[in-house]
Amino acid sequence: MPTATLVLIGSILAGLWIIFFIFPINLWITAIFSGVKVNLIDLVLMRFRKVPPRLIVRSLILATKAGIENITTEQLETHYLAHGHLENVIKALIVADKANLNMNFQQATAIDLAGRDVLEAVQISVTPYIIVVPAITAVSIDGIQLIAEAKVTVRTNIQQLVGGAGEETIRARVGQGIISRIGSASSFLEILENPNEISKAVLANGLDAGTAFEILSIDIADINIGKNIGAKLQIDQAQADLDIANAKAEERRAMAVALEQEMLARVQEARASVIIAQAEIPAAMAEAFRKGILQKGLPAVGPKKSR
Repeated sequence: MPTATLVLIGSILAGLWIIFFIFPINLWITAIFSGVKVNLIDLVLMRFRKVPPRLIVRSLILATKAGIENITTEQLETHYLAHGHLENVIKALIVADKANLNMNFQQATAIDLAGRDVLEAVQISVTPYIIVVPAITAVSIDGIQLIAEAKVTVRTNIQQLVGGAGEETIRARVGQGIISRIGSASSFLEILENPNEISKAVLANGLDAGTAFEILSIDIADINIGKNIGAKLQIDQAQADLDIANAKAEERRAMAVALEQEMLARVQEARASVIIAQAEIPAAMAEAFRKGILQKGLPAVGPKKSR
């Protein structure tokens, strides 16, 4: 076969490939037979807008077959260009429609763009989800420590999913409610006999307000007795009082020792004064003899003369 013929055939094949690449006729035919109205020119322009036509058409076919209407290619393109998860949104809409949940395309895309997994949120709304609250330690009025673990059954609140608080808020609020209820119990036996009272008291506070969940139930999975905090506090108080008494006694002993030392110092000072005074007597007498003061006053000593 001549080289010119081969070049011609190659050019024709390359031209056909470019035509079918730019004009996705197969995809357009598939959409028509699936009951989806898509303009071929729109499919061509999607490539120039860097939007995969196959993803748009497949999502539109999936929504149409599931009975979800009023979704246009422009909406799908916009969500894709906003870096949304288009397939998750369509699947979430299908699940919501089958479960009779009130959610439209705008809500689904808003949830997706907010960073939440919209498909998982809808599935949780259909099938309740359990949030495990870790061990909460609280003390009743009689001073007994109780350690409680709870399981919170929730489902997604679609209307508050955007801007609503997450699981950590639910855990924190339930933990706070458990601590409050145990702390208000006059005796730990009251809690052990009726652990359901905790669930009722916590549920009555409306803990799911402002969150992305609706609390269905709160179950106390386990509750154990901890330390006797009241007795420990009394022991600590008694020890503190004893330490204070010992400190005061040591202070009084130190003052007595200081007073004794002061008295001894005064006695030593007085003795020193006496010794100094005694030491000065001979010197004073010697000075008196030297001056003749002491002799004048003394009687004469010696044998008496006869007349």
